[in-house]
Amino acid sequence: MALPVSDVERFEASRPGLEAIAYRLLGSASEAEDAVQETYLRWQAADVARVEVPEAWLTKVLTNLCLNQLTSARARRETYVGQWLPEPLLAGDPMLGPADTAEQRESVSFAVLTLLERLTPGERAVYVLREAFGYPHREIAAILDLTEAASQQVFHRAKRHVAEGRTRTEVDGAAARRVVEEFLAAATSGRTEPLVRLLTADAVSIGDGGGKVPARAKAFEGARAVATFMRGLFKPGKAKRALAGGTVAVHVDTANGDPAVVAVVDGRVIGVMCLEVTPEGIAGFRNQVNPDKLERATRRWAAADHGEPLFHAF
Repeated sequence: MALPVSDVERFEASRPGLEAIAYRLLGSASEAEDAVQETYLRWQAADVARVEVPEAWLTKVLTNLCLNQLTSARARRETYVGQWLPEPLLAGDPMLGPADTAEQRESVSFAVLTLLERLTPGERAVYVLREAFGYPHREIAAILDLTEAASQQVFHRAKRHVAEGRTRTEVDGAAARRVVEEFLAAATSGRTEPLVRLLTADAVSIGDGGGKVPARAKAFEGARAVATFMRGLFKPGKAKRALAGGTVAVHVDTANGDPAVVAVVDGRVIGVMCLEVTPEGIAGFRNQVNPDKLERATRRWAAADHGEPLFHAF
């Protein structure tokens, strides 16, 4: 049964917010889109006239769909080839959602999205709804069928787990970009020491190739190990050019609010490297090269002018 235009418009007005919630819960733009579409089908089948607060109803349906998805995703990730990382969202993507506060910006960063994988689905839902979207515990309790006190307890536990893996602070965007440009200059210099000086002692590099693109299954840990890897990664070679499918245009941009290196071949994004920049140096690299997780990034890239690349690799 077709919905009246007014009810369709009401859903569409809620869609950006629903997609932003779903992405933070799932770490996947494609899965977030599917969850929102399923929410629309539930909305279409509901007796909308009896829904007192549509936004609350939609958020409850969406969140519970995502909880089911997270439960099955855990089983799938046990058999995932190599490291699992979220799907990157480039600057301006509406699925990034609100970015008015430090908490909102941090909640969509690659570092935090990766840490959220440590949480149970319920903890993740409470954390996202409270930290990123400011839902009061009373409303979170209604969405998740908890008591208000239980919601508060779950949130404090989830926040503690995330904080245990992240003690970094925000860095000014312009300063972060300068650090990225310095990193690229050092990475292409052919020398290790300039790279080591830019990294924190406990720097980490993680890559996600999904079994489709070569990516080391184990993370590189420590400044020297990461620097050695990065020096080799940017070293020219015919095999790398063949693997990439041509000359790689290297751009400095942002992804998930983090400074990022975006690698593009003939308009196709083949890699997004998010850097965790801190006052002490670069603390982390999260490299997404799984082509299945770069389709949205490619579409977003094609929709805007990004100017000339910083340089061409390989």
